[in-house]
Amino acid sequence: MEKVHRLISTCFGIGYTPKGGGTVAALVCCIAWYFAGTGGNESVFIEVAATVAILAIGIYSAGKVEEKWGKDSSRVVIDEVAGMCLTLLFIPVRWQYIVIGLFLFRIFDISKPLYIRKMEQLNGGWGVMMDDMLAGLYSNLALQVIVLFKPW
Repeated sequence: MEKVHRLISTCFGIGYTPKGGGTVAALVCCIAWYFAGTGGNESVFIEVAATVAILAIGIYSAGKVEEKWGKDSSRVVIDEVAGMCLTLLFIPVRWQYIVIGLFLFRIFDISKPLYIRKMEQLNGGWGVMMDDMLAGLYSNLALQVIVLFKPW
């Protein structure tokens, strides 16, 4: 079972990337979101369900690997995928919005303003995942404003 948790936490090995594993994972998520996105109301349920599932599985698996790898290991990148999914929720699937969302998310995730860093203090997988979820929420809100004023 430990191998499964490592596979999930590293997003099928992306977390073993020497530098920038989080950015690579977020980029892979963006590409998958773009090609999976059909737009319309029918896909919103799938997008929300996928985001919630990734979050739940990530909390569990990140908590399991933390026992061996330590607190918020750079190998754990499922948190970036969950945060990126939240960034793109309820946003029209257009490459322009996805690129802007990626930049916003990485800025919030790396700089950790507005209580994002405080979320890392939560125990286990919660601390690993929730800072990225808050970064994703802030990114989504900023992206919603951009969509309002710059509809492609």
